[in-house]
Amino acid sequence: MWLVVGLGNPGQDYAESRHNVGFMVVNQLWKRWRFPRWQRKYRSKVSLGLYKKEEVFLALPQTYMNRSGEAVILLMTQLKLPLTNLLVIYDDLDLPLGKIRIRKTGGPGTHRGMQSVVTALGGNAFPRIRIGIGPLPEKAEAAAYVLEPFSEAEKVRLIPSLEAACEAVEMILDGAIDQAMNKYNRTIV
Repeated sequence: MWLVVGLGNPGQDYAESRHNVGFMVVNQLWKRWRFPRWQRKYRSKVSLGLYKKEEVFLALPQTYMNRSGEAVILLMTQLKLPLTNLLVIYDDLDLPLGKIRIRKTGGPGTHRGMQSVVTALGGNAFPRIRIGIGPLPEKAEAAAYVLEPFSEAEKVRLIPSLEAACEAVEMILDGAIDQAMNKYNRTIV
């Protein structure tokens, strides 16, 4: 079984914000795989289904970004999964819009949602996909910028990266993380 978590903020006010690209990818997977209706459990919206023959738990924490770890640790504890079966998807200001980056492990950097996850889990030995939302415009404040919606021009560049992230998730679940890293870590979509 895999747990695929998209990080973001709950509610319509944040649905289209830059900080919610993790939610966007997981919602796209949910539609793509035709998973069952969302349920509210473990301080998250969750849907359990099959990708090929693998059980996959899709999750959207409802704890707000900076407290994502509270939901993720609850999910991991309830599902009794090793860290290696957790995949987290989230936004990254340090990557340009249109770029995704896949890692097998690593620190959270300056991303407060990932800091919360790593702290709650007590480790960082799990794969993750970062979706570029940068660069931060000159004189813009990061906290405000990530909560703004994408412009129409940005959406055109965002859509292919969301699709690439979905494909990368499928490759990772198929046991091909190295191939996914080789394919997506080098190119801008």
